[in-house]
Amino acid sequence: MSVEEHHRHGHKSLRVGVVTASDSRSAETDESGHLIRDLLTAAGHRVEYYAVLPDDPSRIRQALLDNLRNLDAIIVNGGTGIAARDSTIEVVRMLLDKELEGFGELFRYLSYQQIGPAAILSRALAGVAAGKVVAALPGSPGACRLAMEQLLIPELGHMAHLLKL
Repeated sequence: MSVEEHHRHGHKSLRVGVVTASDSRSAETDESGHLIRDLLTAAGHRVEYYAVLPDDPSRIRQALLDNLRNLDAIIVNGGTGIAARDSTIEVVRMLLDKELEGFGELFRYLSYQQIGPAAILSRALAGVAAGKVVAALPGSPGACRLAMEQLLIPELGHMAHLLKL
């Protein structure tokens, strides 16, 4: 089956959660979380869970575990760098049954075209946890827009179809 045929069978409206991991943002100041939500909604998906949580591994993990069963996908932004408090990747990776290595590779490639060698500081990743799509993106609005517009939104429906969501 061609890529086009796969996309025709993709789900058009998914139930998605958005989590912002940040010690410095609130629901009012969360530009990246709002951007992700707006892009998902514009693409026909329903954002059914949203939270801004501190960079606390146990809180992020619990939010993912509590909400995966009711959602088709969760997108986390923030906490993907190399600073001491950046723990999103470790939390998400522990929950993944399958990692989509190409997501991080392609994100860094596309990011490199925009910001140069600073792209190596991103540890963005995506995969499948409990049969659902989970992605972890950097917290900057530019990085979120790049990941959403060029990678996730074009493929979310197809991924959900493959996972039989």
